[in-house]
Amino acid sequence: MTNHITFAQFCSAARQKGALALCLALCMPGLGLSASPKKPTIITFDAPGAGTGINQGTAGLGNNTAGAITGFYIDPSSVFHGFLRAPDGTITTFDAPGVGTGADDGTFPFGLNPGGAITGFYIDPSSVFHGFLRAPDGTITTFDAPGVATYPKCINPAGTITGSSTDASNVSHGFLRAPDGTITTFDAPGAGTGANQGTKDACVSNIDSGGAITGSYIDGRNVRHDYVRAPDGTITTFDAPGASTGADQDTQSDYNLSINSAGAIAGMYADASNVYHGFLRAPDGTITTFDAPGAGTGAGQGTMPQNINAAGTIAGWYTDKNNMHHGFLRTPDGTITTLDAPHAGKGADQGTTALGINPAGSIAGWYSDKSKVSHGFLRTP
Repeated sequence: MTNHITFAQFCSAARQKGALALCLALCMPGLGLSASPKKPTIITFDAPGAGTGINQGTAGLGNNTAGAITGFYIDPSSVFHGFLRAPDGTITTFDAPGVGTGADDGTFPFGLNPGGAITGFYIDPSSVFHGFLRAPDGTITTFDAPGVATYPKCINPAGTITGSSTDASNVSHGFLRAPDGTITTFDAPGAGTGANQGTKDACVSNIDSGGAITGSYIDGRNVRHDYVRAPDGTITTFDAPGASTGADQDTQSDYNLSINSAGAIAGMYADASNVYHGFLRAPDGTITTFDAPGAGTGAGQGTMPQNINAAGTIAGWYTDKNNMHHGFLRTPDGTITTLDAPHAGKGADQGTTALGINPAGSIAGWYSDKSKVSHGFLRTP
């Protein structure tokens, strides 16, 4: 079991139950009343029932406008459960109906919209993946997209859910679930039709308020590309400058891409040396690449944006030359600030993962301590 792999690797690994063991490893300054700048505050938390052993604990994944946070925790028996942390700090835990209770089974929330609806997937006792929607009142509805496994990831303010599913040949397809439950599948032009190819979802916030979707796909040569799907179904493909064009270049991971209400997309790509870099794609298609200061330049290291808010501020994390993880915040002017949660471990595969960012600039995520136990955090501006 490897702790603190990339969130992108988690999304891909979770497609096979045997790989779920590595899940937890793996998604602004302001002025106060005085003349002195207000310092950001980081609050840490643990879900009730979270295990305290290595590779157990709490992972915050997303936060909404109200300040609520969703995520999952791993209990002492290595079972995954969902949680919702209210703005006042109250934590409610939940499990999807029909979920398995064995090690590496469980409930995996991902998307949280402004109204408090949550979507994600769960694994049943037969190791089959299903989608779920948890309404603000706690009612949970399960659903399946066409195929043999369903992986919902994001939900917008209207309640539209996006994700991907795999068919019997292990080919991925994108899907869109309307608020009335109707499911529409789609494939990016050029997506391959072989095993481990096809149209992938993004892992964090890949659908905007108008219904535009971003994600990636693997072509017939096993080369990764990105796409944006307009609300009318038109799909535009693109590649970040410098992205590797080699076959099998990290194609087994779902890259994180996030889109905001203006149509700006934040994401990550791997170069020919398998070093990760961030990018920002403007609504007009212009792409700017960037690296966090201190990001490592070795294979598997680098900069990994996770989410972009309406203002264009990006949250993410990077791996330094020692394979320690740090969160970062990139403001619209390109300034990048590093953030580390208190008590985060300082060794390889330890540190801070920043994932969700809401319109106010509050960031949710988790950190791995020196004992490789994970804890949630909320950073307020």
